[in-house]
Amino acid sequence: MTTQSILVVDDEQGVREAIVRVLSRAGFNVSSAEHAQAALERLRSGEQFNAILTDLEMPGIKGIDFLRMVRERDLDVPVIILTGNPTLESAMSAVQYGGFRYLAKPFNNDQIVEIVRSAAGMHRLAVLKRRALELCEAGAWLIGDAAGLDAHFDRALGELWIAFQPIIRWPNQVVFGYEALVRSTEPTLNNPGLLFEAAERLGRVQELGRAIRGAVSNCIPSAPTESTIFVNLHSADLGDDELFAAGSPLSKHAERVVLEVTERASLHRITNLRGRIENLRRLGFQIAVDDLGAGYAGLSSFSQLEPDIAKLDMSLIRGINASTRKASLVRSMISVCREELGTSVVCEGVETKEERDTLESLGADLLQGYLFGRPERQFRRASIFAPAN
Repeated sequence: MTTQSILVVDDEQGVREAIVRVLSRAGFNVSSAEHAQAALERLRSGEQFNAILTDLEMPGIKGIDFLRMVRERDLDVPVIILTGNPTLESAMSAVQYGGFRYLAKPFNNDQIVEIVRSAAGMHRLAVLKRRALELCEAGAWLIGDAAGLDAHFDRALGELWIAFQPIIRWPNQVVFGYEALVRSTEPTLNNPGLLFEAAERLGRVQELGRAIRGAVSNCIPSAPTESTIFVNLHSADLGDDELFAAGSPLSKHAERVVLEVTERASLHRITNLRGRIENLRRLGFQIAVDDLGAGYAGLSSFSQLEPDIAKLDMSLIRGINASTRKASLVRSMISVCREELGTSVVCEGVETKEERDTLESLGADLLQGYLFGRPERQFRRASIFAPAN
């Protein structure tokens, strides 16, 4: 078996040397650093370890902060927290951020050897598990603990960009608007589903919503003058006071913006939802219900939102040309929305000319999908009505 490499980080020389001596005698290849910054430099240089032992209280970077920084470089290495002043709060923080063990000083030599041996074995298993997950394309959940996810989420926020997909008024063949779709160049969180799952796990959904709205507002001045911009909201955004502030970045463009609220999300926990929607309308926003037909069967959310626009879910649109049942349902939904509720309808997920032509025959006039354009950084203007099949 390959000798396991261990890093010991402690500002007390006597403690550091004692741990190195004990672990070396047990057959480990042991390195040491006198503070967190020195340890981070070793990680940044490419050194890899099977386990790290770190003191909790050190000058400069503290042990919990160090643990979080380690996760930016290595998602798997077990980190053992050592402390001469154990508290419930620090123990909980260590667990929250993925610490392998929390150990109070002084400790028994046999105990530390056993814990390090277990940590090194867990590291080998974690590496193998990661390879298995990669085969299954498990995405962001390759990031196993809060510290690692938090670090990668910060990086994703710093690398956000907005893609725009056109919404077409058919058969006039003019661009009605664009849906703004969040993206990130951070590899582990490079699609909206992973990004929002990470935000929900970390309790940072509103922070993500603000970042998205700020990024969209920066792009709006370069959009075609007459176009409407559709922006997705997470249900948690409806509880964020920043969304309702007249001076917020997106509010400055409210007359051009439709806020989409998905029917897939339950809104029953949002207090005074109707009042909040009225406040958004006073700012100039329009409201859309997204994914209509794929969310909850009841209409309580729909009735409280009283949307200006309803977006039919792509599951209703795909293959509609070959399904009389879908065609009949969509015809009826379009009729009810327009004639009885005064709500415009966008049909999402249009991929073929046959679907487009069927929707036209059913009375649909606002269409969105790959047939007309995929999400792109730039606002598509030319060649949009001559797509390949």
